[in-house]
Amino acid sequence: MVSVPSAVRHCPALMVAAPASGQGKTTVVAALARLHRSRGRRVRVFKCGPDFLDPQIHALASGAPVCNVDLWMTGEADIAARLYDAAGEADLILVESVMGLHDGSPSSADIARRFNLPVLAVIDARAMAQTFGALAHGLKHYRDGVNLTAVIANRVGSARHLDMLRDSLPADIAWYGGLPRDERIALPERHLGLLPAAEIEGLDARLDIAAELLGASTAADLPPAVAFAPVDRTVLPRLLDGVRIALARDDAFCFIYPANLDCLRALGAELVEFSPLNDAALPACDAVWLPGGYPELHAARWSANTAMHAALRAHVDAGRPLLAECGGMMSLFDTLTDKAGVSHAGAGLLPGAVRMQTRLAALGLQQVELPEGALRGHTFHYSTADTPLSPLARARTPDDRDGEAVYRRGRLTASYLHLYFPSAPAAVATLFGR
Repeated sequence: MVSVPSAVRHCPALMVAAPASGQGKTTVVAALARLHRSRGRRVRVFKCGPDFLDPQIHALASGAPVCNVDLWMTGEADIAARLYDAAGEADLILVESVMGLHDGSPSSADIARRFNLPVLAVIDARAMAQTFGALAHGLKHYRDGVNLTAVIANRVGSARHLDMLRDSLPADIAWYGGLPRDERIALPERHLGLLPAAEIEGLDARLDIAAELLGASTAADLPPAVAFAPVDRTVLPRLLDGVRIALARDDAFCFIYPANLDCLRALGAELVEFSPLNDAALPACDAVWLPGGYPELHAARWSANTAMHAALRAHVDAGRPLLAECGGMMSLFDTLTDKAGVSHAGAGLLPGAVRMQTRLAALGLQQVELPEGALRGHTFHYSTADTPLSPLARARTPDDRDGEAVYRRGRLTASYLHLYFPSAPAAVATLFGR
């Protein structure tokens, strides 16, 4: 069944972009979300690309779940529907870009063009003065159709420095103020990017300080409204009615797209959370989902929880579905060797060993053809897996290069891939169904 909303919706919106990664986009977006929320406005934030970590911070800053948008992985129709829904409930929509504004194909700039989003540029102003204006000019005019309207300076050194940066801007780019170099608002990182929101000490206070620092500038004003057109959408058949899915969620398993949860619920599934690190048994369930995360950082605790290993093994031996993504898969091998070179026993559902390394092993968007259907997603990991298992399938990159292997044992499906469930809901229903 197809549902078609009728009215165009209007809502103030901005894409927050930068010349490169590491410029401070996440800090600025979180500060803007907290600033406008503190003034009684409803804020919805989106993140370009497949990132899991930035959305956790933005969810805390805005008080609402944060979904991903990507013209390849999630698709144009999915983006259009989510922005349209947000425009019906929010006073402000913020979209954080990925990498540099024009990086990638498709890029964040392509999303801004497609949905007529004005762009606010964040530029790390350390060790520069008038070149700040040149960078802003280049971001605006490098490609036609990018409506870069304003800029924020990050890591400003002094009031005099702030004045030089502001005065360097061309007349067609507005000044939104700046954030100083200030450890009170810094967001700590590790090998996969920023720390998960739950692990950042005093994150709420950091967001409040960053919002206060932006509050005296025009960043506190709402941008112009953007028109979001209604889109046709298919109402999903309830293929998972009566299916209870146990979702792993704790410090080791925390990479979960909110859109995946929405998709499962729309298919009729009931979700119940459990902690593989802490629980001795699975909740009553028909299927299990082990998402990605950081099992390597909690390997000793995971190794010690042999009761959960046995519960998962019994679940799979009974012919019930289990989907293990990236860190979820890593936890199921015979051994997991952490970054310090210490080996820990895994759950032993998959033969072989996983070893962490200092060098990035894989990164990027991929699609895999499974017997259930074609699913899109992404991969990002610093470990390698050595297993005698033959892959059920192998994913392909958008430019048709070899991607990640997918392994299967009974109803256990495991891969380094993080799948985006709305890319193929019927296939997901078959993966988890009885």
